Amino acid sequence: MATLRDLKGRIGSVSSSEKITGAMKMISSAKMSKATREIKRLLPFRNQLELIIGNLLSADVVCSSPLTAEREICNVSVIVFGSDDGLCGAYNVNIFKQLLEHINALRVEYGSDLKVRVYAVGHKMQRACLKIAAADVEVVTDHGVTSKSSADEVKIFTQTLQNSFLSGATDRVDVLYMHFISPSRQKLEVQQLLPIIPAGNVQGQNEAPGLYIFEPDASSIFSTALPLMVLSAMQEIFCENRASEQAARVMAMQSANDNATKLLEQLRLEYNKLRQQSITAELLDILGGQVR
Repeated sequence: MATLRDLKGRIGSVSSSEKITGAMKMISSAKMSKATREIKRLLPFRNQLELIIGNLLSADVVCSSPLTAEREICNVSVIVFGSDDGLCGAYNVNIFKQLLEHINALRVEYGSDLKVRVYAVGHKMQRACLKIAAADVEVVTDHGVTSKSSADEVKIFTQTLQNSFLSGATDRVDVLYMHFISPSRQKLEVQQLLPIIPAGNVQGQNEAPGLYIFEPDASSIFSTALPLMVLSAMQEIFCENRASEQAARVMAMQSANDNATKLLEQLRLEYNKLRQQSITAELLDILGGQVR
């Protein structure tokens, strides 16, 4: 049976945990706000690139780029985003499950002989992905980026992926990440990064065609804008991953804080009952002594 001293110690421990989780929630909220501001800062640049490409495709010109070339799929690269740190609930587990489903879907579509190269971003995701490394699944962990990488590191990584696609080392590049919708809602997304399919998701194509003068020429502008569009998409995905990770951590800390509060209330109630019993027993002993 727990003593008053034991209960008092447990109350102190739970109270400290409650304060720690509350502080961690505040820190994660601040980091999430910073990541969402970065997303908003990137959106105008990407929207403008999509508008330029849409105008090019809607004009009466022929535009082509090696980044849009489709070929037989024998090798697929999948960039999967996770977290470098823990305490974010089932964030990494849910992404890893989606990765397994995506790999199985690719094998169904392109055959069981398909070679898959997985680029795991985030230490937690790297540890999970190493479990599925096999002869037909290569897991790359030394790619030079983490979930906290700077813009320059993201640029180098994106250029490496483009070079891999252009050289024929990979025939398709997919990105699997958690799309940030709101602090309480994130959605798993699978996006094809390469080859680029601009016809389905650019601004300006459904608008009335206009008269444009291209300098130096439409094909050169198209070939210059596409790599920038890939880079902007990758930068946005990195920011979305950071925001989603912190949002998951906020929810996990909130849940832990709520559980600590409930446990603290139960312990205090038990402590007060035990203390009242002790006081009652002492009073009975005193009264019993007076009677005798």
